[in-house]
Amino acid sequence: MGGESTTRTAPRSGGTNTGPVGSRTGQRLSGLAVALGLVLFLGGFAWGAVVYRPYTVPTSSMAPTIDAGNRVLAQRVDGGEVRRGDVVVFTDKTWVSNAPVVKRVVAVGGDTVACCTDGKLTVNGKQIDEPYLPAGSAAEWKTIPSVTVPEGRLFLLGDERQGSLDSSAHLTDAASGTVARSAVTARVDAVVWPMNGTLKEPTGFEKLGALSAPGPLRTITILIVAGAALVLGGGAYGPVAKLLGRGRSRTRTEPMGAR
Repeated sequence: MGGESTTRTAPRSGGTNTGPVGSRTGQRLSGLAVALGLVLFLGGFAWGAVVYRPYTVPTSSMAPTIDAGNRVLAQRVDGGEVRRGDVVVFTDKTWVSNAPVVKRVVAVGGDTVACCTDGKLTVNGKQIDEPYLPAGSAAEWKTIPSVTVPEGRLFLLGDERQGSLDSSAHLTDAASGTVARSAVTARVDAVVWPMNGTLKEPTGFEKLGALSAPGPLRTITILIVAGAALVLGGGAYGPVAKLLGRGRSRTRTEPMGAR
């Protein structure tokens, strides 16, 4: 009887192989989850820091797409990658001395741009639908005479066309208000404060050629969120397992005591 009693109680007192707290497999999986989570989390942040730069837009010249004071994330790109419809960050001393400027590219080298025909911007004779503009603003636009953009340069406008100091305000310059592609340092991908999300695709420019592919911001966000979830889930294994172990121990102990 004594031997039988010892044999029956050993698994309950040891618990290293059957209980959740002592499960080596569970502990290993928990450690792997935390390690993988840290890799994803930190890797996502590192990738974002390399690819993106934050900017604060000081004026409302890009409203309603980007309001004054909004914080944006802009993907570092070469000026040669810029396409029509992109919202870009650039510096041009003839515009604002060494200060980054945010505007939308509406025409590239070789294009002929003018405004307005039936209240719409025209590029290469084609009317461009621009749903991102302020409602009812077409009647207030400045007249833009036909301008042929030199190769290697860009014609840029603000989404708030009336008050924006953009290419239309620099038409008398030697370059007819255009900006060199080399002046572009980044392409705006999203408004992150307030959290308005990624910019909508400028589909009105599709009739003139392919649009820029979306940046990796969504992928980076998924990596960071998934990493955080794995770290929290793996870290919570120990405390949760202890609580479950205590509950099972009480359930097994009470009937034995009653006997």
